[in-house]
Amino acid sequence: MGALDSLFDPGSVAVVGATDREGSVGRAITSNLQAHFDGPIVPVNPSRESVLGLECVPSITDGPPVDLAIVVVPPDVAVEAVREAGDAGVDAVVVITAGFSETGGEGAARERRLREAAAEYDLALIGPNSLGVMSTPAGLNATFGPDMPDEGSISLLSQSGAFITAVLDWAGEGTLGFRHVVSLGNKAVLDETDLLREWGADPETDVIVGYLESIVDGAAFVETAREVTRETPVVLVKAGRTDAGAQAASSHTGAIAGSERAYEAGLGQAGVQRADSVQELFDAARALSGLEPAASDGVAVVTNAGGPGVLTTDAVGDSRLSMARFADDTAEALADAMPEAANTHNPIDVIGDADVDRFRTALDLALSDPNVGSAVVVSAPTAVLAYEDLAEAVVDRQRAHGKPVITSFMGGERTRAAEALLDDAGVPNYFDPARAVAGLDALARFRAARERRVAEPRTFDVDRERARSILERAIDRPGNGLGVESMDLLEAYGIPTPPGAVVSDPEAAREVAAGIDGDVVMKIVSPDISHKSDIGGVEVGVATEAVADTYETLVTRARNYQPDATVLGVQVQAMVDLDAATETILGANRDPQFGPLLVFGLGGIFVEVLSDTAVRVAPISGDEAREMVSEIRASPLLHGARGREPADVDAVVETIQRLSQLVTDFPSILELDVNPLVAGPDGVQAIDLRLTVDTEQL
Repeated sequence: MGALDSLFDPGSVAVVGATDREGSVGRAITSNLQAHFDGPIVPVNPSRESVLGLECVPSITDGPPVDLAIVVVPPDVAVEAVREAGDAGVDAVVVITAGFSETGGEGAARERRLREAAAEYDLALIGPNSLGVMSTPAGLNATFGPDMPDEGSISLLSQSGAFITAVLDWAGEGTLGFRHVVSLGNKAVLDETDLLREWGADPETDVIVGYLESIVDGAAFVETAREVTRETPVVLVKAGRTDAGAQAASSHTGAIAGSERAYEAGLGQAGVQRADSVQELFDAARALSGLEPAASDGVAVVTNAGGPGVLTTDAVGDSRLSMARFADDTAEALADAMPEAANTHNPIDVIGDADVDRFRTALDLALSDPNVGSAVVVSAPTAVLAYEDLAEAVVDRQRAHGKPVITSFMGGERTRAAEALLDDAGVPNYFDPARAVAGLDALARFRAARERRVAEPRTFDVDRERARSILERAIDRPGNGLGVESMDLLEAYGIPTPPGAVVSDPEAAREVAAGIDGDVVMKIVSPDISHKSDIGGVEVGVATEAVADTYETLVTRARNYQPDATVLGVQVQAMVDLDAATETILGANRDPQFGPLLVFGLGGIFVEVLSDTAVRVAPISGDEAREMVSEIRASPLLHGARGREPADVDAVVETIQRLSQLVTDFPSILELDVNPLVAGPDGVQAIDLRLTVDTEQL
């Protein structure tokens, strides 16, 4: 039994605000409880002697002990009702009542008081503004929804009550069954992470699905989901995709790593599967709740219809799966067993006159092949084929070989009996072959999440105090921004930078240049001028004897462009050979839910145009950093494409990890760009730096 037993398996339930008034939420919840729940139900209402035949008590403290309280009283008395539940020794509370933080102002203050009450009494609290909770094993329908779902192994959480009622109504027409259902509401106390942890430990929950608009604590969710998805698959629809985070950001990294990229990265690292629609969500759930993942990604397709076979093959090509290449023995056996007109390569086309025996033989041979991990059986209706018989053959062969098989019996009414047979055996059937392949793909993704082992992030020997003192310079800067004058921040964390310095007069510029072998690059340093190249604020290949004059020229250009700009000086920096190297970008952006996000990709002046980047939630391991490098489309450039000498990828991976440690160590860093980070055969060099600091967190 889990920590939330009283929520999902209560011995008794009180309805605070129960009433028999027609059309009321209090009546609906009481009636729903009476329909299925076998334990005591205690209506609480000082204005009623009874509700729907049940004796009322004026206060929950006046009645018998209960495990779970459902609160449906008006918002101005709901907090006191929760306190009374705590005084009565209740363990869990579901607050149905709305009028809290979703209304702002007084509602938000009311929700704070509700949270405080729950903390004081150590209550497991769902809501407020919740549809309620259901638990089919307990016969518990503590919602004001119209239906109790069939019992099954899917547990559902949702930030939308309407989503739950619509899904359960739709599921009632099909073959989906549910174990627990929770409407999260405002998530004042318990949230998606708590439910994930609870259901992940529940051996009777085969798959967790959900609809979310936000995640309260992204870092905690990722940490929990990583553990859960090693045993239990999790599939979510994440709604509310927005570019607002990117629009509000001021740096390249901020524009790239907006809110949606944060969710994409965080959920991916956690092993959580994303669904773009309700259909995708429950297509995946049906496969995951009935079948074990295949041992390999090779798929065999058996069909009596050429066109649907091609569609299935295309769908496999669009997934992480692959069309299995049959072993020679399998190919020979298929050629001997099938008619001459049949296609015995993958996909296997048993042709339109195939009966059940031919399907069975083809499927048996395919599943016997060591290169086949799973199979899709696609069939169009014919006069010589009974779908019920084909369903029995599929179930028989699937059980015999222990490999997942999903079907696409295309048709309408004639598929109903076959679907029932398949469903009893845990074999999902989909009208569309692409949906069948998506089911297998969900199984493969779960296998990958289950097998994934993430090492602990590496901790480097760094100079934190030096870094802190550099970040403190932002206190006196407009917009709390720092630039190349703070390159020693990177050096404090072991990130290589070219020799050079920021100077404030021509003579100092000449002295720095004299200590650098060869010509130098000179850049105006001003927090008010972002695109320095556009105003002539950068000069490349400056000889030592020209450095002093170039200093004066750069300052003059900056003054002419923006007379009121703050000019901190000029950076004098050793030149880096870009011909033999690749310009990348490495940055970080702090997301409100997930914390620091790392961005790596193709850099330089086209970074936002090309959008070739990978994003991860920090901190990350070396394996995750290497995944980022391999994930971008420009990765071949780093590995020596078209005769180029390969870059030192190990140095890139280490630099990503060092920046991960920096932004994890200092939550005050809101945004940071190293653009470009030049990656060459001899290592990396951070050429430019730009960051924004939340000085209140220093």
